[in-house]
Amino acid sequence: MASLTWVLAALLASLSHPAVNAASFTSSGTTVVLDAISYYVPPIPVTTIRVDSGQLRGSLSAASLFPLTVIDTTSLTFNQNDLEATVANYSSIDDVFQPGFLEILTYQALYIQYTGSIAPSPKYPFKPLVSTSGFNQSGPIVILPSNSSSSVIPSGPYFLSITGAVYQAYRLYSDFAGAFTQPLIPSTNGTYAALPAAIPGIQAPAVGVPSRLYYSPSPERPLAGVRLGVKDIYDIAGVKTSDGNRAYYALYPPRTVNALPVQRLIDAGAIIVGKMKTSQFANGEEATEDWVDYHSPFNPRGDGYQDPSSSSSGPGAGAGSYPWLDLTIGSDTGGSIRGPSQVQGLFGNRPSHGLVNLTGVMPLAPQLDTSGFLCRDPSLWATAGKALYADLEFYTNFPKKIYTYEFPTSGDTESDALALDFLTKLENFLSANTTALNLSSLWADTKPPSADPSLDDLLNITYPILISKEQIMLLRDSFYADYAAVHDGRVPFVDPVPLVRWAFGDSYPASALTDAIANKTLFMDWFNSNVLVNDSTTCSDSLLLYVGSTADQPNYRNQYTGPPSAPYGFSSGRISPFAEVPDMVVPIGQASYMSNITSHTEFLPVTIDFLAAKGCDGMIFQLVEALQAAGIVNATQTGQTIYGGEILF
Repeated sequence: MASLTWVLAALLASLSHPAVNAASFTSSGTTVVLDAISYYVPPIPVTTIRVDSGQLRGSLSAASLFPLTVIDTTSLTFNQNDLEATVANYSSIDDVFQPGFLEILTYQALYIQYTGSIAPSPKYPFKPLVSTSGFNQSGPIVILPSNSSSSVIPSGPYFLSITGAVYQAYRLYSDFAGAFTQPLIPSTNGTYAALPAAIPGIQAPAVGVPSRLYYSPSPERPLAGVRLGVKDIYDIAGVKTSDGNRAYYALYPPRTVNALPVQRLIDAGAIIVGKMKTSQFANGEEATEDWVDYHSPFNPRGDGYQDPSSSSSGPGAGAGSYPWLDLTIGSDTGGSIRGPSQVQGLFGNRPSHGLVNLTGVMPLAPQLDTSGFLCRDPSLWATAGKALYADLEFYTNFPKKIYTYEFPTSGDTESDALALDFLTKLENFLSANTTALNLSSLWADTKPPSADPSLDDLLNITYPILISKEQIMLLRDSFYADYAAVHDGRVPFVDPVPLVRWAFGDSYPASALTDAIANKTLFMDWFNSNVLVNDSTTCSDSLLLYVGSTADQPNYRNQYTGPPSAPYGFSSGRISPFAEVPDMVVPIGQASYMSNITSHTEFLPVTIDFLAAKGCDGMIFQLVEALQAAGIVNATQTGQTIYGGEILF
């Protein structure tokens, strides 16, 4: 008690001698717990309603907030059965709502608003509801608003003050996978702010999500209510961008406008819940051995200690771990969406190059950079694609010709058997014929006369030259100069991988970039004329398939493979960056492996990548949805496997 008295005395003394500059004091919201579930309550109410404050004060004593459920009806005879059906529906589609929002002490906290076309004030004479239905048996609090569309509150769970202020409810979840750099909430004037809330967890920030019941998709806003995680190379207004580097985050102020792809998704109704981890400056890094400034997220699949791939590591780990996260946006320069999608069993797309403007997105190499998604539901994947890629054409006629590249020829392993079985189903679905493609031989036979006869030699250093030379000019040099200007000439810390790649770029003359662009263009023109060719009926005259991921070679995050080097070479994953064609990851199943972590049989995703002619992204989206309708492709789940299961720790 003595300590408390001293604090009070000091406070009174300070008040009697006010400072010259008055202190600023604002509310940033509050955290509450309802039936063992944590919620964040924003500081600004969405509306104010008339309440019987005397009755509330009597029932709530000193409490300042209590839970409230808003129900919308156009019925003049809304009754107990309607109420129970509505609540059951809320519980089935919304993870923020819970029965506790219907009860507070001895009252049922209901706000039933009539939005029908008939003017009279309806009355709802509820009978006591039995406790087995999850409701308190006392009479309800029912507050009827005027019949005015301007006063309508979206249905769902809220918190209400005794003055009638109504606040949205954000359920708080733990980021146990370490996928987020910064959870966010909407702020003022279209900007965002860090979520000022926490729940128990080790190195696991809280992420807040609003009720799904607040939003209704429409043709103008097809993503209304879709919870979106954003890779931390995209600018978000009001928030700093880290690009995966602590010094970069500290050096630059919050951005003032959203990156163009992010703004398109916001305009379509998406709800940003946070920024997500990227490997540093979007360069490919291995978990543990390469990540220094931040810890690599955890891949939930299998034994829980598989590498999440990069650079869209946070978006991949989050989409694979959290059922409350619907969609994530990443970037793909040389595989940064496809890799995380493959190893975590997600639908992911590297789009045709240039399909969306990347203003406000950190550059790696503009000739290769693209923006795409990682998610579990192919229908949502296609809807998001329509929103982001505004000029995309969708086709309902599909190619009758399939190329396979480095595909298995026998089902000697579980993964190979799955791939071949899927190929057979796809052939039957499309009534298509399949040809094994040998790109090197085709190039040697049909290449431009003056070109290098070896495709591998032609493109061996094309990728590392492009990403190193471009990022040196577009990011490193200005970053180093800006940092030195405020830190007495010092150089900022940078992870080993970007340093090695930048040093590689510095070792080549400026002409190397010109040569790399020319070689990329040469391959692109040849490929788009000889392999995947545009078609007026099916968009692309053929599909090209390769195996994206298997369970045959687990990539453990606790292993060391040696120092990083420049990413030389040509492979299946380099086709789409060089040819500028879409490359879309489709999970087809899972296969077993013996984990050296758990000493137990575990399962990892098996995926197939689909390529088509440039601009034919819409055709692949449409094809995957058709395959889902036919039961050949299925949405994946969060958890230890693509079919669900408790994640191992």
